[in-house]
Amino acid sequence: MKKLIPVLLVFLSSFSFANSVLIPMDKAQTNHLKAYGLAYMLLKDDQDVEWLLNYRGGSFRVAYSKAVEKECRLRAVSYEVISDGESQQITAQIGRTDVDMEVIKLHTAAKIAVYTPSKISASEFENTDAVLLVLKYAEIPFEIIYDEEILKGDLPKYDWLHLHHEDFTGQFGRNMRRVSVSDVKAQEALASRLGYKKVSQMKLAVAKSIKEFCAGGGFLFAMCSGAETFDIALAAEGVDIVENLDGDGADPQAQSKLNFEKTFAFYNFKLQTDDYEGMIFSDINSSAGGRYWNRDASEYFSLFQFSAKWDVIPSMLVQNHENLIREFFGQTTAFNKTTVKPEVLVMGTSNRADRYIYGEVGKGQWTFYGGHDPEGRGGSHRMPTDLNLYPNSPGYRLILNNILFPSAKKKKRKT
Repeated sequence: MKKLIPVLLVFLSSFSFANSVLIPMDKAQTNHLKAYGLAYMLLKDDQDVEWLLNYRGGSFRVAYSKAVEKECRLRAVSYEVISDGESQQITAQIGRTDVDMEVIKLHTAAKIAVYTPSKISASEFENTDAVLLVLKYAEIPFEIIYDEEILKGDLPKYDWLHLHHEDFTGQFGRNMRRVSVSDVKAQEALASRLGYKKVSQMKLAVAKSIKEFCAGGGFLFAMCSGAETFDIALAAEGVDIVENLDGDGADPQAQSKLNFEKTFAFYNFKLQTDDYEGMIFSDINSSAGGRYWNRDASEYFSLFQFSAKWDVIPSMLVQNHENLIREFFGQTTAFNKTTVKPEVLVMGTSNRADRYIYGEVGKGQWTFYGGHDPEGRGGSHRMPTDLNLYPNSPGYRLILNNILFPSAKKKKRKT
């Protein structure tokens, strides 16, 4: 009988006193993208989640329950059941002053809105929106909104807003290969119904509303041309920069009239006012001006490493199991370094351009991420990526870091 005691003690130490689930986010994780969806689901169910910054790739730790363990298995997410003692050892390790790690408590699931023209037209180009793809794959709920919802004041209902392919300059993407005739007509009809003479005027009003949303404490995540044209529209307020698409010509002095104090991220950029088949808006785009970009993305950009204890916000936004991430193409591939404002925080860069940047406005924050699809290659804008083939994508992880970031805000107390 005595020989059974050690075995029994091992059994008890493994299960009876186990009270945490560790979801590793290093290379031991079988599905990084689904792990974020699991964390979001737990937050939505009013369970606190701890984000262990810089610990095993930015792992998550939650209270143990059979339901959590079952959900991990259903989502094919790697997990480890750890005892109270093991959890305390991890906390002690992270708490050491000589270790660049931190425990961040996530409190509530952000309410997510995705801005997309699919609300009013076919907009087939939106089928390859990287954020829509990863939200669906990770099983994170979201709502689709567009100009009408924003202009009637719906943005305060949400914590997090995504922009991707949109052209806020009113030039319909500057290329009819991207926007169909029916898409253009839908935009024009919407502008008319909402009381605007031009689509460009409606888009400016939307951009200004988004800016107010951020200043009031909202979080904006923009990719590709959504990031570039958002700032161009703000800088060009009161200036006609649209040539031959809205019934009149552009202001010949438009370039000199741009106001860069109104923008979030970019300044001193030069507009592209002709060659609509080129799909270039300005030299914010690192592929503008004839600069060639490798469509096969054989190059890499690197993530900056921030102090988890002192630079918590950027540390959350760069959590990853890889430091070097393969480049990827887009209508706005990445950001010309000379056009990025000095006060903007660069989080991902290469010798060629800045890829991943962050800033604050008022009480809110924004992140701009260049490129179309982190796992896309040449021509990927026509075919949506199957994320079942890329469950550990470090490029897509950056998107999901942004989705969890607002959860670090404490819940408002009821009075």
